[in-house]
Amino acid sequence: MATEAFLHDVTAQAREAMESLLSQAKCKPGDLVVVGCSSSEVLGSKIGTASSPEVAQAILDGLLPVLSQHGLRLAAQCCEHLNRALIVERSTADAFGYEAVNVVPQPKAGGSFATAAYHTFSDPVAVEHVRARAGLDIGGTLIGMHLAHVAVPVRLSRRQIGEAIVLAARVRPKFVGGSRAVYDEALL
Repeated sequence: MATEAFLHDVTAQAREAMESLLSQAKCKPGDLVVVGCSSSEVLGSKIGTASSPEVAQAILDGLLPVLSQHGLRLAAQCCEHLNRALIVERSTADAFGYEAVNVVPQPKAGGSFATAAYHTFSDPVAVEHVRARAGLDIGGTLIGMHLAHVAVPVRLSRRQIGEAIVLAARVRPKFVGGSRAVYDEALL
């Protein structure tokens, strides 16, 4: 069981990681950000072995205000038991044309983070695929399959949340053309 002090620290660390990502990600209001999170790894255990709804909620509590402040949408990645489906608000699924699938995540089948998102969102649905503009991977959850092309690694000011390693990425448009091509620096 995580202490109140640990949960408070995790919330602050999640907030810092998201702020660091968004300061570099060039997201626009309405864009989608994917987050995968192993609460087990945050607690210092092997992924999938010590799922913690309290830790997951603490992380979500750190992320949502930052995303809201920037007008961004969250896609919470489920674990491999649900084929890394994602929990989003129904309005997000509708806005992006994502087809809803029928599953309700649970701490041991979907993961605590996706479960926390499902219970926090006002009208949650699960979808199988998204094309997010940026993402956080907390604890080695492998979010890359849900990022638009081309993913660019982002070095964060916060490299861990609890005991979990945090990796991040943003996306940029593909380069097309040859050696004479000129690119828009604002899109890099």
